[in-house]
Amino acid sequence: MTSSPGERATAAAYRLGWRFGARVPERAALRAADAAADQVWRRQGVRVSQLERNLRRARPDLDPAGLHRLSRAGLRSYLRYWVEAFRLPRWSRADILDRIVLHDADRLLDAHADGRGVVAALPHAGNWDLAGAWACAVGMPLTTVAERLRPDSLYQDFLAYRAALGMEVLPLSGGAMTFRRLVERVREGRFVPLLADRDLSRQGVTVELLGEPASLPVGPARLSQLTGAPLLPITCDYEPLRAHGPGRMHLRMHPIVRARAGRDGALAMTAEVAATFSDQIRAHPADWHMLAPLFLADQRPAAESVR
Repeated sequence: MTSSPGERATAAAYRLGWRFGARVPERAALRAADAAADQVWRRQGVRVSQLERNLRRARPDLDPAGLHRLSRAGLRSYLRYWVEAFRLPRWSRADILDRIVLHDADRLLDAHADGRGVVAALPHAGNWDLAGAWACAVGMPLTTVAERLRPDSLYQDFLAYRAALGMEVLPLSGGAMTFRRLVERVREGRFVPLLADRDLSRQGVTVELLGEPASLPVGPARLSQLTGAPLLPITCDYEPLRAHGPGRMHLRMHPIVRARAGRDGALAMTAEVAATFSDQIRAHPADWHMLAPLFLADQRPAAESVR
């Protein structure tokens, strides 16, 4: 399929970021990213408006001015993610470890050491690529999935980027074939982290997130059920930037979700993941990078139930 001029321009912008992002001093890059985020925020376009609708669920106590300030901080956090993403391929193992503050890492490391594989569920928060790079740096090469981007050349660039970090990435559009490959990888004892706060398959389950019905992917729960591997919620949130030293990110491993069988079990497991996400999003709302419709009240048509 022929790509549009806009898609080609987007791909060119990403390539420039990867090519030159690491050559600019980090503080200067972050200042430029803040300025770009502020410019987008002032326009109050569709994506900013959707971000504010999502954040309102996390902070219903805020007045309109407070919500605007939070969405501005959220866009700055999102652009911080991209600054890091463009620089990440050139960071050493020591650089990566330096930027991570671990919480309850034994929940992941011990489960992985058992050899059964681990399925993780993460929200779009902080820097999930940095979390994956950390896992690879400590000896846990991983397999995950990603949405197929357009143009295809951009998707191939993202595959190469994540492969350079030690990740195997399968296409979300692969459907049953991709899911079978994930089952194989888990049974081989690999770490399989999956972004799990937005249902792109239209085959998710309706659970409560931040006090409202939302459709979340059921794949992590089903993968855990089929393989017997533990399902571990993991979240990421940023520290404020310090005057000296690298910007750091907190990587939090939460209690393993109790295994249940069947369709109702998959629903209950996904609801437990959503409850963990809700607690963490409320605690760190600016680092939740959700600029798309997520809640059923914002979607048309309504999300589908489990199939």
